[in-house]
Parts: sequence; C-alpha cells; structure tokens
Amino acid sequence: MNSDLELIKRKAVQIFSEEDLENKINSGKKLIIKLGADPSRPDLHIGHSVVLRVLRQFQNMGHEVVFVVGDFTGMIGDPSGKSKTRPALTFEETRKSAQTYLLQATKILDKDKTKIVFNSEWLSKMNFEDVIRLTSKYTVARIMERDDFKNRFENNLPLSMHELLYPLMQGYDSVELKADIEIGGTDQTFNLLVGRELQKDYGQESQIVMTFPLLVGLDGKEKMSKSLDNYIGLNDEPFEKFRKSMQIPDEVLRQYFELATDLPSDRINEILSGDIRNAHMEFAKELLKMYDDVNDFEEVKARYLKIASGDIPNDIEVFETEENDINICDLLLKIGFANSKSEAKRMIAGNGVKINSKIVTDINLAVNLNNDGVVLQFGKNKYKRVVKK
Repeated sequence: MNSDLELIKRKAVQIFSEEDLENKINSGKKLIIKLGADPSRPDLHIGHSVVLRVLRQFQNMGHEVVFVVGDFTGMIGDPSGKSKTRPALTFEETRKSAQTYLLQATKILDKDKTKIVFNSEWLSKMNFEDVIRLTSKYTVARIMERDDFKNRFENNLPLSMHELLYPLMQGYDSVELKADIEIGGTDQTFNLLVGRELQKDYGQESQIVMTFPLLVGLDGKEKMSKSLDNYIGLNDEPFEKFRKSMQIPDEVLRQYFELATDLPSDRINEILSGDIRNAHMEFAKELLKMYDDVNDFEEVKARYLKIASGDIPNDIEVFETEENDINICDLLLKIGFANSKSEAKRMIAGNGVKINSKIVTDINLAVNLNNDGVVLQFGKNKYKRVVKK
C-alpha cells in the first residue's frame, strides 16, 4: 500500500493537502475517490491514462473509485483553457459518447471495482430554488479568479452565464457523492477546489484535491490531443503504438515513462541510461504489456524495423478496383489514404507518396495497374497493394 501511495504522490503536481491525505489513508476507512469525465471527448489516449492509472492504484489499495460521467455538465461543456464558449451537446450525444469512454476506461480500471454514475441523476432534478441556493455559496469575485474566465472578461470576449455555473455544478458532484478525494489534470485545479469548498459549506469534510500533469504530445510542445494529431490512443493497434512511441521526442521520454507507466524510478533510470533508441522500444513494450498482448512485441518490432529500413512489409492489405488507369490523387481518395484531393496533393508535394518504393512527384500521374498491381505507400507506415479485379 505504501508503494502504491508513493507512486501516486510521485506523479502528482499538487496535493491539497498532503498531510490530510496521509491522515485519510491511515484512517483505515474505505475512501471514495472521484474522477469526473467529459463525455464530449470519448476517444482516450495515454494522456488520459495518467489519472486513470492513479485511480487503479487507489483500487489496489482497497478504496472505492467513482467514475462520474458528466452527461449533464457535458450539455454546457467546460471551457477550461479555451477562448470561446464550447458548443453545447444534447443529452443523447453525451450518453452515446459516455459509452465509448467507459469501454476504453475499463482497459485500465477494474470494472468490478468501479462505480459508474451520471451527474444528471441529481443535477437534472434540481429546481430553480436549488440553483439559487447553490449559487449563493460562491461569489462572483471568486468565480472570476479562474484564469480563462478572467482573460475572456478582460478582453471583451463572450462569457455566458451558464459557463460560470459549470465549476459549481462540478463541485456539487462532490457534495452529492461525499467524495474523500478528487483527482484531475492541472487544468481542472480551480473546479476541483470549488468542490472542496462547497463540501465545507454543506457541512461535509472537505475532499483532498490531487492534480496531475498534462502529458505533452508527440510534438514535444502542446498537450496531447487527438485534434492536434500528437497522441497515442488507447485503442491504437499495437503497430501504431510502437511506431508512435519511436516518435516521442528524446527530451520528454522520461515524462512518458513516469506518467504513463507504473515502472519504479530505478528501472526508468536504468532504461534511460542506455541507448535512447532501445529506451523508446522499451516504452513501446510497456504500452503493449498494459493495453494489448506483449507477446506481439517482437513481431511488431520486426515489422517496424523492416519498414524503417525502406523495405515493404509482407502483410499489407489488398485493394481491388475495376479501373486500369487512375489518377494518383483519385486513387489515394478511393482507398481511404487521403480525406480530400487537397490532402493528396499536399502529401505528394511533400514526397509522402510512393509507388513500388519510388517517390511520386506528379499530381497528374495516371497509375497503371498491371497484372501484379502496385504497392502504394502513404506517409511512413500506410501501405496497400492495389490490383485490378
């Protein structure tokens, strides 16, 4: 139990407060550990795994994890770090996204030891009197301490009244659940602390708040995000996890080991003291061990090394077409490599398209499908053999 707690504390940025955390843990009480989830972003990546793995460690210590799906608050959308109001989702959209979220989250959490709740269960039942009573617990001045609210107000950017209620609604979730500990990313610090204060106002013992780092993306600069295409997805295929692991900038690889794996510090130091390329492979191996089948590692590694050396892999998908001569951009669209002709042209201009290992430079090229067909490569790792029916 002590080793689990030390690992949790190692990953945390701030704990409000560490002394209270120690007292709660040593009390012998089965604690309620809360994590709120925004169902508007259902595709999870290893950046999300940072807090999910902390929850799993609390489960290992015998505590109860309550996974709060913000289906009601998702209809508002928390604009943390955003410069504008987030479009509201419908109730049906939040529920649909939540199902996808849960399927991925239980890749990490013990499904049998995880309590799933939806905050619409209590927030949708509040009447206007209840809302007035809740808003009386917090001043406008305190709400405007939140950086993104303050910046938007000072820069005359739209700031809707319903957005100001979001921290109170999230905080009230803690009151309803009588949470002992709430965890989240550093971008949620303000909201989590509101819950801590509201519990006191409602006569409860204040929850411990623990914030954790936001994992930097594969670009080494921005927060990991699917919209920025700098992520490693929990549902990525093993080869994709390996390939993306090799793209992690060397200078942030330690952060990936410390936040996205449960390896002890001495093992991380040992790995990083050796060859850096091998260290990337060790990280990929850990990912496969956690989310896939580590027995596939050597096969995936061999395939990656073959492609990296310029060879064409053997196990590529075959695409059949009735056309004999087809424009290269149309072909890239047809087989699903490019989403538009503009993207196809950009990839060709950037030397990102090859036919039978030769770079394509002409966007007007007519691809002739002979008896054997052609092997089309898009980017570094997308291959298809295109043949005539």
